[in-house]
Amino acid sequence: MTFHLHVLKLRGDTPGLTAELPFYRIGPPDAPEKVYLQAALHADEQPGTMLLHHLLPMLREADEQELLRARFTVIPMANPLGMANLVQHKHLGRTDLDTGVNYNRQWPDLFAMVRTQLSGRLGDDERFNVTLIRKTVAQWIDSQQPRTAAEQLRLILLKEAHDAEFVLDLHCDSDSLLHIFTSPELMPELEDLAEWMGAAAVLTAADSGGGSFDEVLPLLYRKLAQSNPGKPIPLASATATLEYRGLADSFDHFGEQDALRLFGFFAGRDLIAADPGPRPEPMGLTAPFEATDIVRAPAAGLLAYRVDLGQRVHKGQPVADLIALDGPEAFLARTPLVAGTDGLVLSRTLRKYVARGEAVAKIVGTAPLPQRRGYLLED
Repeated sequence: MTFHLHVLKLRGDTPGLTAELPFYRIGPPDAPEKVYLQAALHADEQPGTMLLHHLLPMLREADEQELLRARFTVIPMANPLGMANLVQHKHLGRTDLDTGVNYNRQWPDLFAMVRTQLSGRLGDDERFNVTLIRKTVAQWIDSQQPRTAAEQLRLILLKEAHDAEFVLDLHCDSDSLLHIFTSPELMPELEDLAEWMGAAAVLTAADSGGGSFDEVLPLLYRKLAQSNPGKPIPLASATATLEYRGLADSFDHFGEQDALRLFGFFAGRDLIAADPGPRPEPMGLTAPFEATDIVRAPAAGLLAYRVDLGQRVHKGQPVADLIALDGPEAFLARTPLVAGTDGLVLSRTLRKYVARGEAVAKIVGTAPLPQRRGYLLED
């Protein structure tokens, strides 16, 4: 049996403080492929942790029956630092309270870190190149001297993920349908993941502009391939952010259902020697993230939605009203907020009091929008 709990300690940034990062390694150590799963990098997003709570016993049973054909690293609570960000019974787990940096932004550009070490060393064999790249990344990680607990945590997560063939980062939105963010090169390869997950949409971007965790490895391989023409350098890690509905959706029935579906995906990929069952029918759309309109509030106000999640809307159609909270028509005026594209209402915000500029809905269309350039994220 290979099902083992590991606990790493992170030294805190103030006297007397430490944090623990518990995680599991499961499966044959010499298995040719590795799967990396993490949840709650945004520490206040718990649906992924609930899913992994239900998936771990399935993996343990498969391990006991010697059905695992891949190594699994499972980190159900990837951000113990953010778990401590409780302020008057409110969990502020999205950003580092000290720096204000989003925990899922500004991850390192590994290409910039290792390009010199790899210069002139890549060959004509794809497997050799992938092995060399992973070894070089591991050496860079090991050479770092983290200055803060947050930097230490990032290096730990990168080291666990960098050599995996599948890197799945489990998140959730505020209030949304199931969806996926991934690199355009990985579609249609990950269509089966979208189908097993039941994703309403797959949003693709080569670089969303924020330095997100799920883009670290694709950007590394993409930049290395571009700077070494003629050398076989694949996108060796299939990475994706899986958005499991909304903040309020941490329920057993969802977690069990989602875990069974993810187990089915792994079995369908022969990473687990089990019958995956019938593959679900396609139900979502795939579109560049540039085709998603993010509706924002032009002023502070109280939201009154006119549309439901999953509803199809047309460009110019009101999706919500913003009720004025000040000014000459305070508590009387309603300003319609309209869709900027034809598409699917993918997400809304749970909190109905919004400040100026806040995102209030995502509308997934199919045609890239001219205003969607550079930084594509809501946040």
